[in-house]
Amino acid sequence: MALAFCGDEDNSTAYNVDHGVLNNGCFVDALNVVPHVFLLFITFPILFIGWGSQSSKVHIHHSTWLHFPGHNLRWILTFILLFVLVCEIAEGIVSDGVSESRHLHLYMPAGMAFLAAITSVVYYHNIETSNFPKLLIALLFYWTLAFITKTIKFVKFCDNGVGFSQLRFCLTGLLVVLYGMLLAVEINVIRVRRYVFFKTPKEVKPPEDLQDLGVRFLQPFVNLLSKGTYWWMNTFIKTAHKKPIDLKTIGKLPIAMRALTNYIRLNEAFEAQKVCKAWNCVHLIRSRSIWRALCCAFGRPLLLSSTFRILADLLGFAGPLCISGIVYNTKILGVFFISSQEFLSNAYVLAVLLFFALLLQRTFLQASYYVAIETGINLRGAIQTKIYNKIMQLSTSNMSMGEMTAGQICNLVAIDANQLMWFFFLCPNLWAMPVQIIVGILLLYYLLGISALIGAAVIIVLAPVQYFVATKLSQAQRSTLEYSNERLKKTNEMLRGIKLLKLYAWEHIFHSSVEETRQKEMTSLKSFALYTSISIFMNAAIPIAAVLITFVVHAHLTRNADFSPSVAFASLSLFHILVSPLFLLSSVVRSTVKALVSVQKLSEFLSSEEIGEEHDKSSELRSADNHSKYQAVVSNAKSALNLIFCFLFLSILAQITNGFFTWTPEGPPALSNIDIRIPQGQLTMIVGQVGCGKSSLLLAILGEMQKISGSIFWSRKRGSVAYASQKPWLLNATVEENITFESPFNKQRYKAVIDACSLQPDIDILPHGDQTQIGERGINLSGGQRQRISVARALYQQTNVVFLDDPFSALDIHLSDHLMQEGILKMLREDKRTIVLVTHKLQYLPHADWIIAMKDGTIQREGTLKDIQKSETELFEHWKTLMNRQDQELEKTIIETKTVLERTNLRRTMYSREALLKDDEEDEEEVTESDDEDNLSSVLHQRAKMPWRACGKYLSAAGILLLPLLVLSQLLKHTVMVAIDYCLARWTSDAISGKIEIELKNCSHFFSILCCLGIVLCLVTSIAVEWTGLKVTKKLHSSLLNKIILAPMRFFETTPLGSILNRFSADCNTIDQHIPATLECLSRSTLLCVSALAVISYVTPMFLIALVPLAIMCYFIQKYFRVASRDLQQLDDSTQLPLLSHFSETVEGLTTIRAFRYEAKFRQKLLEYTDSNNIASLFLTAANRWLEVRMEYIGACVVLIAAVTSITSCLYNKLSSGLVGLGLTYALMVSNYLNWMVRNLADMEIQLGAVKRINGLLKTEAENYEGLLSASQIPQNWPDRGEIQIQNLSVRYDSNLKPVLKHVNAHISPGQKIGICGRTGSGKSSFSLAFFRMVDTFEGRIIIDGIDIAKLPLQTLRSRLSIILQDPILFSGTIRFNLDPEKKCTDSMLWEALEIAQLKHVVKALPGGLDAIVTEGGENFSQGQRQLFCLARAFVRKTSIFIMDEATASIDMATENILQKVVMTAFADRTVVTIAHRVHTILNADLVIVMKRGVILEYDKPEVLLEQEDSVFASFVQADK
Repeated sequence: MALAFCGDEDNSTAYNVDHGVLNNGCFVDALNVVPHVFLLFITFPILFIGWGSQSSKVHIHHSTWLHFPGHNLRWILTFILLFVLVCEIAEGIVSDGVSESRHLHLYMPAGMAFLAAITSVVYYHNIETSNFPKLLIALLFYWTLAFITKTIKFVKFCDNGVGFSQLRFCLTGLLVVLYGMLLAVEINVIRVRRYVFFKTPKEVKPPEDLQDLGVRFLQPFVNLLSKGTYWWMNTFIKTAHKKPIDLKTIGKLPIAMRALTNYIRLNEAFEAQKVCKAWNCVHLIRSRSIWRALCCAFGRPLLLSSTFRILADLLGFAGPLCISGIVYNTKILGVFFISSQEFLSNAYVLAVLLFFALLLQRTFLQASYYVAIETGINLRGAIQTKIYNKIMQLSTSNMSMGEMTAGQICNLVAIDANQLMWFFFLCPNLWAMPVQIIVGILLLYYLLGISALIGAAVIIVLAPVQYFVATKLSQAQRSTLEYSNERLKKTNEMLRGIKLLKLYAWEHIFHSSVEETRQKEMTSLKSFALYTSISIFMNAAIPIAAVLITFVVHAHLTRNADFSPSVAFASLSLFHILVSPLFLLSSVVRSTVKALVSVQKLSEFLSSEEIGEEHDKSSELRSADNHSKYQAVVSNAKSALNLIFCFLFLSILAQITNGFFTWTPEGPPALSNIDIRIPQGQLTMIVGQVGCGKSSLLLAILGEMQKISGSIFWSRKRGSVAYASQKPWLLNATVEENITFESPFNKQRYKAVIDACSLQPDIDILPHGDQTQIGERGINLSGGQRQRISVARALYQQTNVVFLDDPFSALDIHLSDHLMQEGILKMLREDKRTIVLVTHKLQYLPHADWIIAMKDGTIQREGTLKDIQKSETELFEHWKTLMNRQDQELEKTIIETKTVLERTNLRRTMYSREALLKDDEEDEEEVTESDDEDNLSSVLHQRAKMPWRACGKYLSAAGILLLPLLVLSQLLKHTVMVAIDYCLARWTSDAISGKIEIELKNCSHFFSILCCLGIVLCLVTSIAVEWTGLKVTKKLHSSLLNKIILAPMRFFETTPLGSILNRFSADCNTIDQHIPATLECLSRSTLLCVSALAVISYVTPMFLIALVPLAIMCYFIQKYFRVASRDLQQLDDSTQLPLLSHFSETVEGLTTIRAFRYEAKFRQKLLEYTDSNNIASLFLTAANRWLEVRMEYIGACVVLIAAVTSITSCLYNKLSSGLVGLGLTYALMVSNYLNWMVRNLADMEIQLGAVKRINGLLKTEAENYEGLLSASQIPQNWPDRGEIQIQNLSVRYDSNLKPVLKHVNAHISPGQKIGICGRTGSGKSSFSLAFFRMVDTFEGRIIIDGIDIAKLPLQTLRSRLSIILQDPILFSGTIRFNLDPEKKCTDSMLWEALEIAQLKHVVKALPGGLDAIVTEGGENFSQGQRQLFCLARAFVRKTSIFIMDEATASIDMATENILQKVVMTAFADRTVVTIAHRVHTILNADLVIVMKRGVILEYDKPEVLLEQEDSVFASFVQADK
């Protein structure tokens, strides 16, 4: 076949120029090539050689500075130009026909124009980003030439009578307009910026964001192509594959997306609402006005998102319509001029148009998602900042009176702000879904007539059922959550009291208690699984049912029905499109309802009382009438004179006159008739009984209480007040940061403060010294340590005023004295700072310069101590007796040990944390031993690998029967699905080929049977997946619980409690609720993808050749995406925690923050946390869009290749049109399945981490509970005498640790009372644990009543001994359960035990008696009472051996005396081993053992040891006096 520009037919009319050169069509087409050749010739050297001198470049970090006017318009016009040129090429090829010669002039100029258009946009992009505007002259000439040549062609068409009926005329007209517009854009750039022809161009500065190296989120700054395809993310995702993503990698947010910017925008919208309703109550912020403000601030991007969504949905209908056209029109035309109708009846043209429609539809859809999510994230940041600012102004009464709890406020931030974010994300669906449904039904009606409405009715009728199922699903989820919380509470209690459970052999009781709650949770999970499977089933079955009913009705009941493949497969695609919005409807409705509730909560919160509002009210009331106004002036004048006198002559810092204060506006005054003054530069003490209003007075001075009347005056404007509240408030930061509290670090001052608060010994114990992170609410510190850090913060500040609210409450006498002398008197008073101290320690009153005595919310007396001594003799005497009554020695003995105990406990908890850190470090060291490069590559390889082993573990837990059922049902279901569509293809092909009626009926029957089978299999697979999930979750939780409860005590000492609890909470929740759904989705999308590709390959085997490169691309895209997605997901979760923690910290420390005047600093911190969370969320969104766009484009390529190969096969190999329709229908669905497959693969990878972590714990070795002796060999009442023989005993905590007891020998006779003493770490507690085999006995043995305890089963041994531990442990439940969880004792036995423990009267007074409720940890009883309950519990067991492990260390003298009395009387016939912290408790013992470093130092009667001069025991007794 010959090729020639004008064709080479024998007649030379093509080259005839008799009527003028411009009247020859071929010459005009040749002329049209000139501009494109010019541009390519001019620009290629510049693009390839480089830009020459770089001097005019502006130095910015990112090469994305897009600053030419009309930038976006240029890109849009270029995209339209490219599309029109493709149409022109296609029109040229089609109109060239099937003649011998090819007329290149019909499509070659358009091809050159296409190349030139691409070159122009690349060239322009480089000019703009390199800021080299002089080179725009080439584009100016190009657009001018292109416009002129195309106009000439258009004019000649008009002259020769070619009109709108010819497609070529329309395309030429469009190109004239486009080239003209691009020329106008170019001229505008040169004119506005004064480029090219002007001497001095206009200077423009790049945006601040692009000058900032830290801004790496470039979506707002890149060109439209990069915006639409997320091309700028390529570098980021490649980097993520090389090294893990952290906050440093993702950088800062662009200014327009920062929380502060969005908060200002939202606040302006709120203010505008207030101005509009100025005459209404300003404080009451209604829900409607919040909605208006949100729409005003964030409505515009939402409108853009909705527009994109509607366009995408409308373009989605191009698929079914093109399928219909392709299947119907598999023929080729051949004429020179063709109409648009003839053009669109070409199957190849439709295939190309479908490809472009898909590209555009997917781009619009992803753009809609991105804009909606970005708007939602911006809105969340603005709302969180709005809530935080409101918290800062919140009236203290709202918090203290329970109107607003910290939990409610945190819920506003964590739940309600997120609900609104998700609503904004789903919002475009509210507009798009109705459009999609209406257009879908209209098209179905156009194709199928009345039968389409029946099918659509099936889908619409079942939509409410879907909503009902979704509602039931959320109810089931809620009840599951309730049971889950109850189970976690029990698990938490079990883990906290694990030592006691093991010592008392009660593991099985608590195990069964947790299992019982788990059973309830499993029942709830079953209903959750049932509704989930119904939901999955309906999603899959409704389209099949709708198609079945529609096609059967259409084929059998409609006369002369067109049942061709084009109609059938177009309808099938339309049904698939129609089902999606109806399924999404339930989610959108639920999200809308939740958003309405959230806004209601938000409006209530924003309307709540603010601090300082009452001042305005009082001033309004005061100006009610002239009389009161006059009185106010007089009284103000008097008080002003008094004030001037006080401040000038008496040096007063603050004064309250005639003050009445309340917590609630309606409530009675908490403080009445307050008239006080605080002297400047002096120490003022506020004293009084508990509950008389001392703390309230401090808060009233700080302006935190609501003032009813009176006035508060400060000598100058109140600045920062260093305030230490009664309940210590700490930040989740290091010890140093808590003390310095945003102030500059001064080493000398810091050291002095640490010394004054006696914090150095505590800091020395901490694993990282003062750089140790304090847990939330100071969870890893004792009460005294928290109190001292709080006071240290107040001492460290350089403020003139210091308020200390009962700083000595949790401190012993020594620490109190030291703090008073070194801290308050030396550091503060000597600096002439004003100190206000609330205290109960009356012995410090002589130090006070000014005393305020309070009683029942009023001031009893104020003045110096001498004044009070003279005027209030009775009060002074009362104080004197109280001072004298404090027995200093007693307090010294009791509380000194308390401080030592605190530090011991701290050392233990920190040791376990440190051990865990060391384990992690060791793991890391093992990895880093290898060569660095090898190590890095292996780590990266691990990150890129799927956790297949965890997946195998999960599936194997399903069992041998369920797993094959799951796999087979899935395979069978998808085989049937393919068979249904194949049957439809055969049926419709037979219908148009005019097969006999009986064969068609057989086809329809077979189709119906397959559809019904498909529906049944949908149900089977959905149930199989959920059933598998239930079985796995039940098995894993049961195995985990069994392993943990039987683990040795060492495991609990070295593994943080939170880590174990996380396995039971977050990880179990993931396995319970998330993995089954993800597994179902993953298997479905994978099998659908495979079946779709298999069908296309079957229809056109040529497709397999193109499949290979597409598969390779898919593999690499998912590989890179999964790594980045996992890192970003973890980053998103980890940045949320500090944000929520900051909110709860602020709510708890509100008074402290406001006293310090640190609101601005804390707001800044909030903005940083919010921005960190938002940038992680935005990058995660961009990464998801990056993946989806690429998968969608690959899907579009699959459709194009499938369409072209199908058409070719149909034309040349006589492939049936039914199979063409089948192939194209499947090809259309591939992109969705590809997306879901990769997304679910990434989710599955993250979720399988939970299985991996639980499997890690399942490897824990259990204690050896089996014994050498059987139950029959152990006497029923063993041990009946209580004789203990210890022979050469050596024990250690673990096989790799040093011994804690070394070669200990002792003999304890039946009924003896033994006392064991020694310094901390001498091995006393290890001695007691050895009796219970809680430690590793590697040498020697213990024989009790003739039996070696090593031969006994652990359960038997521990159940026959009793122990009282140092820390009293009570469990939530009843008193009966706490005393006798095994339910072995009668009521009379329990009452007897309570009587012995001196608790009978206490329990009798409680409602329910023995069945009275004990709260978690026994918080409703005092420390002493809890210890006595533990004594009663030990007595109930009636064992002959009884061990007390430092049981009196943390209780008062009175309780201790009771304990000693009981031991001597009630336990007279039992062997009692007392491990003593205070030596005087064992002076009455029969024998005393003194220990040092795991060895017995002294072993004799106490009186004998006391007589020896060099006795260690004697020195202990002497020190304890």
